[in-house]
Amino acid sequence: MNSPLTDPPPEVAEHEVAVGSTGGITAREFTVAEILAAHAKVIAALQGEQRVLTGFLPDGHAGEPLPCLLEVGGGSWRDLVEGAGRAAAEVAAHAAFPVAEPAREPLFEVVLSADQGKLSELPEGVVLWVSLGGGTLRLRYRTDAFDADHVARIGGYYLSALRMIATEPDDEHASHGLLSAQELDLQFNGLAGPERELPDGRFHELFEDQVRRTPDAVAAIYGDQRWTYAELNRRANRIGRALLAAGLAGEDVVAVVTERNLDWMASVLAIFKAGGAYLPIEPHFPADRVATMLGRAGCGLVLTEPGSTGMLDEALKALPGVRKVHIEEVYSERYDDHDLGVRVAPDALAYVYFTSGSTGEPKGVMCEQAGMLNHLYAKIDDLGITEGSVVAQIAPQCFDISLWQLVSALLVGGRTLIVEQSAVLDVQRFVELVSDGVDVMQVVPSYLEVVLSHLEERPGDLGRLRCVSATGEALKKELTERWFAAFPHVKLVNAYGLTETCDDTNHEVMDRVPERDRVPLGRAVNNVRVYVVDEDLNPVPLGSPGEIVFSGVCVGRGYINDPERTATAFLTDPHRPGLRLYRSGDFGRWLPEGKLEFLGRRDAQVKIRGFRIEIGEIENRLLGAAGVRDAAVVVAEWPDRGRTLVAFYSAPAELPAAELRAHLSAALPEYMVPSHTHWLERLPLTANSKIDKKRLAVLAASLRVDGQDVVEPPRTPTERGVAAAWAEVLGVTPGEVGRSSHFFDSGGTSLSAVRLVVKLRRAVSLKELTSHPVLAELAAFIEGERDATDDPPTIHTGDRALSGNRKERV
Repeated sequence: MNSPLTDPPPEVAEHEVAVGSTGGITAREFTVAEILAAHAKVIAALQGEQRVLTGFLPDGHAGEPLPCLLEVGGGSWRDLVEGAGRAAAEVAAHAAFPVAEPAREPLFEVVLSADQGKLSELPEGVVLWVSLGGGTLRLRYRTDAFDADHVARIGGYYLSALRMIATEPDDEHASHGLLSAQELDLQFNGLAGPERELPDGRFHELFEDQVRRTPDAVAAIYGDQRWTYAELNRRANRIGRALLAAGLAGEDVVAVVTERNLDWMASVLAIFKAGGAYLPIEPHFPADRVATMLGRAGCGLVLTEPGSTGMLDEALKALPGVRKVHIEEVYSERYDDHDLGVRVAPDALAYVYFTSGSTGEPKGVMCEQAGMLNHLYAKIDDLGITEGSVVAQIAPQCFDISLWQLVSALLVGGRTLIVEQSAVLDVQRFVELVSDGVDVMQVVPSYLEVVLSHLEERPGDLGRLRCVSATGEALKKELTERWFAAFPHVKLVNAYGLTETCDDTNHEVMDRVPERDRVPLGRAVNNVRVYVVDEDLNPVPLGSPGEIVFSGVCVGRGYINDPERTATAFLTDPHRPGLRLYRSGDFGRWLPEGKLEFLGRRDAQVKIRGFRIEIGEIENRLLGAAGVRDAAVVVAEWPDRGRTLVAFYSAPAELPAAELRAHLSAALPEYMVPSHTHWLERLPLTANSKIDKKRLAVLAASLRVDGQDVVEPPRTPTERGVAAAWAEVLGVTPGEVGRSSHFFDSGGTSLSAVRLVVKLRRAVSLKELTSHPVLAELAAFIEGERDATDDPPTIHTGDRALSGNRKERV
């Protein structure tokens, strides 16, 4: 009898299945090995693992279940049965003298036995007890772990496995799924995105239709500049005709090397109008990387502007055949500004976005016009973009979300507000811009947290903002709680997708905090099919982990001029012949409510601050540094810092961190440069002589900053105040921050620099922090600014206070 002070045992329910339905073969004709093989196949499918550790009760054993390890690899059903027979014999041999005492270990979450009669309770730790006897398969289960529908499906999986063992013993078991026709139909059709008939036309043609409807409406804003639909269209037409005059043919790749401004917008439209494919390149990327991207894409034309050509000219030294087209010269030459009328097919190449590559070479993802248009309408539908809506364009050009932010509003008579990068990095200015009339915006969760922190310290509203989309990183429930506590009437959308699938494929539209501990990825957007599959592309049971793959209009064409990597990731959909399928390498599962949940990555690809990064590309570059023998990069998650890259290397002697950063920065964008580099005499190895990244990850989690033998403590009240804020932002102890500490060499990034500026209550601007990254210099600058004003504000950081200047800075 249970004490009032103890919890009652979990409720147990039972589901029975008649095994005689398996092709006329009764249960008594199945051997223990066959039953155990079927059990292994089912549990492997449910757990997403090829090694199954389960509990097993051999005949005549009435004690606790014994541990039984089953391998579910390749081979036939007969091979699987023979392996299960050997495992059963080994367990039986130790039944009288168990080799361990694991009766309450997790391996007994699932137990197989001969029929043991009615069980009113399950042993502690057991969630499913499967038994077979008298022609009946019985599944006893804890109702807090399974519902009746789930267990009924599991019973069907056992019948499928037993049927194949009995009727097709020499077939490869990996080629056979266990799911019923009804469950397959649900996964293929019921969980697909809603069907939406798209307009008959390409994006630029639909934009031209909108120009005819609202020529004088404002289409885009950048700073003090405002362009109407008619003005934007005329400029795009001129640039498009210049591209055709320069020899552009259908699907030729055209790079755009400009800042994020209105000419960038006109250039993107012009490329679509002329039938080309858009390739975004940020003007601040290293020249070597730009040359690699242009060369891999086979790019012959580059649209650019003054101020963006220095790096480009350096990159083009290795590519003499690439021609620059200056946008200002195009305007001055007065090309005809009427619509071009170039015919563009739905499956024509629309754009190429380069992502990090595991081999050290970036890979260019090719996406087509129909896929791009489908994604634009998914955003319009799910984020509520309508005529008059203002959409904020925030993301850098190299981030694929920048495209929908730039042009989606143009399809419905809305307006694009291009937010200057200086405003993105100045949270106060950013909030002021958003609250001045933005309806829809999308940011990475780490930046959303910065905005929230700012608003929590300096309360204010966000004007008419009604929808915020978060993407690029895992959205944590804690952040949703803070968001809805502050803005209960502003929807929050968790968006998930990949560059290879024309950007986002799933939207979780929330008007309240989600009930689950993890924020779901949501349902598939219109016309998108998402499967969760095993290694052979067979759908896994509902609720079980598997690889997330995509099918249909959203799937891109592949990697440009890279057939080997294309063949690995882009396949023909085996379930819908004629459609392309993309293997994402992401793992997830279907939730009971039909939403997708993300579980992690299959490979070494990670996302930091929304940017997709192949660890191998950074490691290959690090190995190219003089003196470096071995290198490994891992991700560390630090309190108050979020995810950050940490590099380990071995060399005859420790190398200056600044030199390594300079070496990496010469070829990699800022977001791919590890915030910390650590020297080890030799890197730890696994038993297979591979670098032990698990050990390095543990070490990285315990590190904070590149230490110095002596940390000179702050002296003045201002230094102590800055040090306190600095330590809080970087997630280190105050004792680790000294007068000679360098913010960026200590692990600071552009985002954490924004956090520090917010924490210091704008005593300095981001530009001033960048110019004075050493703590003592920064404190001296703040004191100098304080002395230069008659009315300095007081800035509190914990129990410290700083004085700073109120004047606005850029």
